[in-house]
Amino acid sequence: MLAENNFLHFKISMTQDIFRGTGVALVTPFKEDLTVDFDGLLKLLDFTISGGVNYLVVNGTTAESVTTTTAEKAEILNFIKEHVADRLPIVYGIGGNSTHQVIETIANTDLDGVAAILSVSPYYNKPSQIGIYQHYLHIANACPVPVILYNVPGRTSSNVTADTVLKLSAHPNIIGIKEASGNMEQCMIIAKHKPSDFLLISGDDLLTLPMITFGAVGVISVLANAFPEKFSKMVQLGLSFDFAPAHQLLNDFVDINPLMYEESNPVGVKALLERFGVCKASVRLPLLEASAGLKDRLNKLI
Repeated sequence: MLAENNFLHFKISMTQDIFRGTGVALVTPFKEDLTVDFDGLLKLLDFTISGGVNYLVVNGTTAESVTTTTAEKAEILNFIKEHVADRLPIVYGIGGNSTHQVIETIANTDLDGVAAILSVSPYYNKPSQIGIYQHYLHIANACPVPVILYNVPGRTSSNVTADTVLKLSAHPNIIGIKEASGNMEQCMIIAKHKPSDFLLISGDDLLTLPMITFGAVGVISVLANAFPEKFSKMVQLGLSFDFAPAHQLLNDFVDINPLMYEESNPVGVKALLERFGVCKASVRLPLLEASAGLKDRLNKLI
């Protein structure tokens, strides 16, 4: 039993090491008829990987996961695994507001080749902190790969408090959190009291450098879709505590970042990707493609 526990700790520690730096929350390219554009997805993979990102996040919010079917999700994941091979680790998004359905999805998903899942806190039904804790506890117990928590109150309408995160950090299969609350005091409390091997990952591009100063290991980024090289360089400079040039790069993103969300994510970043010739700007309803005014302001900024 002791040998098994030591092996599990070693395995999870090795997994955690690969999530230092920039994870890109990949968009799902669509054709004009709104079917999945696998040619565009291949271009996006090559574009981001050659730009120096450290790992790929598949089927997250930025991927419009709420509007892709179960069959499409499986096809996208298989396509990425086939074309990425062992080049970069893959994090796969599996979350929801029904604990039973999340566990069922985990059981029915081929997680071979997936380094961890990213699981968003339950949305809409606004559970108590005890409910959130039990939700994640059941997921972690059922999941064959490590779990990264995802706190994004702006989308879920409920916050995963620092106290709840710290309680969950004791679970051997919960290895970190993508923190997108925007509450820096909460992030600092997590950083101060978390186990040394529990990962604090920024979920907000512009807050990445400040969070690195008090213990974050990097970011899961939207902007890294369109600016993989520049954004990855900024994060690596931050992690090397070389903050002067890192802040110079950060300044280049300050004006463009709000436009990524003005008409909802991933509308803005898909407009940039179309401008760069990577994939179409198409999104699925109820989202709409970037307006002419938004595209014009993005073009002026870049």
